[in-house]
Amino acid sequence: MAKTIGNPASWTAQMFGRGSHSIGTGTSELSGPDTDPIVLRDLTTADLRSALSKGYQDFTALRTDVIFIVLVYPVLGVLLTWFALNRDMLPLVFPMMSGFAIVGPVAAVGLYEMSRRREAGQPAGWGDAFAVIASPSFLPIVVLGGYLAALFIVWIFAAGTIYKLTLGPETPQSLGVFVQDIFGTSAGWTMLIAGMAVGFVFALAALAVTLVSFPLLIDRHVGLPRAVVTSVRVVRRSPVAALTWGLIVALSLALGAATLFVGLIFVLPILGHATWHLYRRAVEPRG
Repeated sequence: MAKTIGNPASWTAQMFGRGSHSIGTGTSELSGPDTDPIVLRDLTTADLRSALSKGYQDFTALRTDVIFIVLVYPVLGVLLTWFALNRDMLPLVFPMMSGFAIVGPVAAVGLYEMSRRREAGQPAGWGDAFAVIASPSFLPIVVLGGYLAALFIVWIFAAGTIYKLTLGPETPQSLGVFVQDIFGTSAGWTMLIAGMAVGFVFALAALAVTLVSFPLLIDRHVGLPRAVVTSVRVVRRSPVAALTWGLIVALSLALGAATLFVGLIFVLPILGHATWHLYRRAVEPRG
């Protein structure tokens, strides 16, 4: 029988109804029933290239459905920037933009599911991407996403504090004045260096926690603690490859944001699909 989605309203209600059921019955999934051994592989730069290549292939194969899913993120980026510029929060524009590196992994959960389904030869349209809502691992995914959101908020507060201790507490009169203060004063250079150092710590924490945790939760019901520990183990096992991947993600997101966030329509899906294939490289399939 052909699979149908129905009208958007009924489909959305059905999926969120399944999601509510998953949350109601999935509390045990926080610890996870899957206790099979998780065997890791060493990651190399060749693995990163392969993951990006396969991610691009997924993107080209699923382009229409993928762009539909990620279209909200450029809009969200523009709204965040507008909010900052119109609420005397100019010093927080860059921290908000760079914060995509922290919350990006949870934004790509649907893309991981699409790559998983395409790899398995299953339907992989935009409607299928939301099948994760009905997954027993939905609750751990939501909880981990909440942790990332909290980490993003803490980063914004940290960035604001750094500004107040260096160039603040007054709000810059304009963007041009703000840029001049950053690069033309010792306080500005102090803010820039301190902000980049603290931001690196936040980005590294997000990378360690999420490098393979979301794909692992989608692939296997291992529970949240084990998924996070496995992700940290991958980073510790292959630090050079992991840091290189983090740099690729950061630069790609920066490029996407620099194009008034339009580039995120292409950057986010390619990185999201590639992350699934990087997970496949890092974690041996269950035997």
